[in-house]
Amino acid sequence: MSAAPVIAAVDGSEDSLRALDWALDTARRRAAPLRVVHVRQYAAWGQADVLVAGPADEAGDPVLDEVRARLSERAGPPAVEYVAVEGVPGAVLREFGADAQLLVLGSRGRGGFASLLLGSTGLAAARDAACPVVIVPRPGREVHGEGTPEPGPRVVVGLHVDSPDDAVLDFAFAEAALRGARVQVIAAYPWPVQTWAAGQLVVAFAEQKAVEDETRSLAENFLASPRTRHPGVRADAEALPGDAAGHLVAASRDADLVVVGRHRRRLLAPVRMMGSVTQAVLLHAASPVAVVPPVPSQE
Repeated sequence: MSAAPVIAAVDGSEDSLRALDWALDTARRRAAPLRVVHVRQYAAWGQADVLVAGPADEAGDPVLDEVRARLSERAGPPAVEYVAVEGVPGAVLREFGADAQLLVLGSRGRGGFASLLLGSTGLAAARDAACPVVIVPRPGREVHGEGTPEPGPRVVVGLHVDSPDDAVLDFAFAEAALRGARVQVIAAYPWPVQTWAAGQLVVAFAEQKAVEDETRSLAENFLASPRTRHPGVRADAEALPGDAAGHLVAASRDADLVVVGRHRRRLLAPVRMMGSVTQAVLLHAASPVAVVPPVPSQE
């Protein structure tokens, strides 16, 4: 049985070609085939949500012709498959993600407004696809934060100690193993601590060091299992006060990848959603961002 593919979504834009290069490198690391998909938005209005799939026309798709020429200069594996389909990109790519290891897109394609930091296709895919989705940003994003990260390859992952997601941690550790990277675990805790009293939020008495130590202790406990499964991967847990999104964006500077989770479905919100932290990281991180869905039993 052949391995599931890594999918690169292309539309001829520079953003999608950067995503293609990232997907090619990742497919090689995973010893997986690469599937290059171009979704042509030519479908009739009445069929806009219908997936009309078929093998790419060898001479009839200029976007795929450009990709073939680009990849013909790259020697060695992986095997590459080219597919052209018609439909709405966000809806079509979600379907392709059902049998893929990974879906890789640029932060913005040809369509949409130039001022947008993340296109609607990438947002829809990250929210809806059954497989992890990686969004590759444009180069030159500036992020701010204190300190200089330790040199060397690094995968950053966010850990919510109140509701840890095993799928997110496993993905981060597996990617770090493939890249010979360490895992930087960011566990943010609210500070100052607030609680409800007399119908309003008030600052609760708490010693910050105690809250920080408890957060770090919980994080270390949750890391025990992935460390056992990936004994060659070094993981460093950091307990930091305040905004989780801000810490993850700051840590994205010079990182190989930032890994975040997608919201589990809630009883009163049965549709798929993305949390505010995940959206903020997608919009502002300087490195590629992987959005990992929960395991099906948790959706």
